[in-house]
Parts: sequence; C-alpha cells; structure tokens
Amino acid sequence: MLRISELKLPLDHEADALPAAIAARLGVAPGDIVSWSVWKRAHDARKKAAILKVYIVDVELADEAAVVARLAGDPHLRPTPDTGYRFVARAPASGGPRPVVIGAGPCGLFAGLILAEMGFRPIILDRGKSVRERTKDTWGLWRRGELDPESNVQFGEGGAGTFSDGKLYSQVKDPRHLGRKVLTEFVEAGAPAQILTEAHPHIGTFRLVTMVEAMRAKIEALGGEYRFGHQVTDVEIEPAPGGGRRVAGLRLKGGERIAAEQVVLAVGHSSRDTFAMLHDRGVHIEAKPFSIGFRIEHPQSWIDKALFGPCAGHPDLGAASYSLSHHCTNGRTVYSFCMCPGGTVVAATSEPGRVVTNGMSQYSRNERNANSGFVVGIDPADYGSDHPLAGIALQEALESAAFTAGGGGYFAPGQRVGDFLAGRASTDLGSVEPSYKPGVRATDLAALMPDYVSAAMREALPVFGRKIPRYDDPDALLTGVETRTSAPIRITRGADFQSLTLAGLFPAGEGAGYAGGILSAAIDGIKVAEAVARAMVGEA
Repeated sequence: MLRISELKLPLDHEADALPAAIAARLGVAPGDIVSWSVWKRAHDARKKAAILKVYIVDVELADEAAVVARLAGDPHLRPTPDTGYRFVARAPASGGPRPVVIGAGPCGLFAGLILAEMGFRPIILDRGKSVRERTKDTWGLWRRGELDPESNVQFGEGGAGTFSDGKLYSQVKDPRHLGRKVLTEFVEAGAPAQILTEAHPHIGTFRLVTMVEAMRAKIEALGGEYRFGHQVTDVEIEPAPGGGRRVAGLRLKGGERIAAEQVVLAVGHSSRDTFAMLHDRGVHIEAKPFSIGFRIEHPQSWIDKALFGPCAGHPDLGAASYSLSHHCTNGRTVYSFCMCPGGTVVAATSEPGRVVTNGMSQYSRNERNANSGFVVGIDPADYGSDHPLAGIALQEALESAAFTAGGGGYFAPGQRVGDFLAGRASTDLGSVEPSYKPGVRATDLAALMPDYVSAAMREALPVFGRKIPRYDDPDALLTGVETRTSAPIRITRGADFQSLTLAGLFPAGEGAGYAGGILSAAIDGIKVAEAVARAMVGEA
C-alpha cells in the first residue's frame, strides 16, 4: 500500500471528493483504486475564511509499481509503514517471579498490560483507590473542599491524566509506532474510533474512567493482579551478583512485604514521599527543569472567533485550541501548557494545606471557558539549592503560599489579567467567570511568584494578545498556581532501562522524568515492560 500526505479539501467537501482527490493526485482512474482509508485527518485554519481539511490516506492500487515509478521523488508519497505491535518475549512455561508495577497511571497501565500480554502476570500496586471510587473522592475536594491525600487528582487508578483533557498526541519520536498500540488498546477499551484518525485526538475524563476499568479487566483476565490502597514505603536492597546492589523486595505502608526482583517505578510526578525514600536509599536522582505559572481562562467563544473567524461554531471544527510560546528578553520562555478547550480549571492538590491547579475537559469540550497553563520554564539553577529534590521544595513552597493567598478551604488565588499587567491586586474577577472549584479569591498573583517569572509573563501576555485577539483582555482570568507541569527530578536509568544505582528498579514515565502526558507516558510504559521482559528471560 501507499501513503499519501497533504491531501487538502474544503471544509465542507462532498463525501466523494476524497477518493476523487486521491485518483487525481496519483494520476490514475478511480477504478484503479482497490481500496483506501484515512490514516490521519486535521484542519488547516491559517486562512480563516477558507479552512481546509488535510488528509493522510493509505491506498491500495491495481498497479502500485507503475505509480511509484512515475511519481518517484514525490515527498508526499511513500510506502505505508508497518504499524503492527510485536512482543519482544514470552514468559517461560515454568512461571517464576512476578514483576511488580508501582503506579496505575498511563505508564503503569501499559507496563502492566504488555507484561500481562506476554504472560508475566504482573502485580500492580497503587497507593490510591480504583478509578470510580477515586472519582467520588476527587469530587469531594471540588464540591466540599475535603481532600483525601491518597485518593485525588494525582493518586489512584488512571493517574493524573484521568482528570485532564485526555490528549493523546505527543512530540516524542515513535519509530516503532508504539503510539498506535496505545490508541488501538484505548479503542478496544471503549474510546471513540476517531482517535485513530484525528491528528490531535482526545478522550476526556468521563470516557477515560470506563476505559481504565475495561483495561484493568483485560489485565486481570490475562493473570495480572491489582492491589489498591497499597503504598510502597521502602525498597529492600541486597548485594547483586558481580557487584553493586539490586532490589530484593518492597515494604508497604501497612507493614506487608512483597518479594520483588523486577520493579517498574511508574509513580507519577507527585509521589514526593517516594522520591525522598529512594534518595535516602541511594538511588541516583538528579534535578531537571520544569515550569511554573498559572492557569489562564477565556470564554471559549473568544478563542473560536480568533482562530476560526467566520467558521467558528462549525461542527467539524469543534472548540478551538492553541499553542503559544514566547522567548523573553530576560532569557525565560513563556508558553501555553495542557490547553483545555471548552473545559474547566480543577483543584489538583494531593497534599493538605496546598493549592495546585490543572485543566480538564470532557470529550464534548462544551463548557463555557477555554483554559490553559500559562507557565514559565525554570531550571535547577533557580531552585535555591543543589540538592536533587530542591525543585520539589520549591513546588511545595509555591503551593503552600497559594493556599494561604486563597484564604484556606482549597480556594485558589485569582487575578484579572488587566490588574496583573498593571501590577495591582484584583478586588473582583470581572466578566470571565472562574470555573475552578471550590472557588477563587481575588488577590495579587505576582506576589506568589519569583520576580523574573512575573516579568516574563507580563512581557508575553501582549505578545500572545497579538497572536490571539483578546488573549490579554483585562477581564481574562489567571488562577494559581500551576506547579506540577512535570516532575522536577529524573531518576536516571541506563540503556537497559534500569536504575544506574539499583538493579531491578525500572524508573518509568512522568514521575521518573521520561515522559510528559498520557501518550508519552504510555509509550514509555511499553518500552520499560519490554526491558523487564528481556531481563526476566535472560536477554538483557
């Protein structure tokens, strides 16, 4: 088969226009096309009055060789790649030790799934609850200001990505098409089939809940085992044959011991107590950059009009999204992060006395406001210490200050953009109604951030306003703080995916510093599961 890219058609094209365009692009008669299918579909909205649909299609031809010879050198024509997934190993019939996966977020989910599909019967531990119970606890924070430190946006089955926009695209290189394996499994678990063809697929929170449950059932049917409410508090270590150290077992909060020789560490970016324990046990951890800032909210209608012009509201376009970045004169970069069209700003703390914001959308993306992280990149030189966990200490300080500024009860501090730009505290929140629950208190957000962060944001806002009209509208709303953009640490690993200082420990996903978002975390989970399988069959 052949893959054709950059096939462009009008937004409202007829159903038969695409096969006709395929024939015209290849210079063949329609009858010479045996079959065709859409691989990806996107929109080109650079000309707002004439938005185009852009397709990548796979085509089977009666005489493929003749077309390839005639169109040699066409950059938009190539053989269709093989995107099928192949297992790297199979568990021995004799059984043997079971691998343990710590964490049931996207990374742990796919590590567990791949290990189960290869016959290794993984044990999956999560400090939180099953996804449906966890959802009830999370709503308890949003509706009543009641936090369960072990069951919230960060902790529990599905991970932090469950309460997000459910974006399923990534910037990671994926030469083995592992992302296709992820999407295919999601569709099997109940996701809309369109995620296989949309250039920027998303699922939304409510659908993710049922999908995670379906995937758990599949893992259990394959011999895997889930244990919720099982927080790992210590790692048992023994001398490794030939020198060094290796994992011997895990200790849980209730005192239970689990024997373990291969452990996938997929704990997410908020397991700060776990990171401290690993550091105390001599596991090598290094500080890495991350970003801090706020959430910014606008009416979705403003964003739709700015980006889609007269086509705003077209059912094929849905809610408009954006991606913005500005390199500031003080050397900082300000950018949008985890943009949620037609979504809400959510309380995402996992610790008492701290306020953290995040964004969430449902599949329909039909809420009143658009929101996005509005953040500034920082690096270890900004953390105030050369300790590997200094970035975590900075996060904690910012989140505690936000709790105080919000007045307690997990209310968040907020500020109108006009007041932020003018350098004055807000006394009211203007026309943009905040979506954050339990609520927002008007204040001075700049007082929470280092001066260089506020200065960079004040420079970037009017720049973004020139790209998206009304982005810097005085009534646009900032809500703080956004601190958990990624883990501020990396648990270093080698080419075999094992910790550099503790054999048998496989750091994985966002919490270990190797992913950012649902898809990249899931892909890393697959890679780590493959490394575990190779180690278990003696191929490492």
